[in-house]
Amino acid sequence: MDKQTLNEKLKQLAAAYSCCPELKAAIQAYFDAAGTPDEKSATQNLLAELEDDIQTVDNLVAFAHSQRAVEIFGADGQKKFRRTCRRTQSFGREILRLPRLQARFGNSRKQSRVACLNRRF
Repeated sequence: MDKQTLNEKLKQLAAAYSCCPELKAAIQAYFDAAGTPDEKSATQNLLAELEDDIQTVDNLVAFAHSQRAVEIFGADGQKKFRRTCRRTQSFGREILRLPRLQARFGNSRKQSRVACLNRRF
């Protein structure tokens, strides 16, 4: 992937409804540091933030069966979330795209909690 494509993808990610504030800040810091001596450090911070925020379906399935999922989504929401995760896993997908959760659950607070799930789980 060339740098221009990467930058476009990062802009799309930052603009996503489900992107948490910490990731948005890391993306902005990456753009601000472009061409400066801080670029390498900002890139490393961005990569670390991405690793913290992006979850595999296997991790989400494990989370979906936890009490924490019930606390975040409520009992009915947790059941729907669990079904969505298992269904995605059954299709062989490795990543569950958060816009699917947005369509399914709708609540922006719940979305941002899911996006930053790894910090709390």
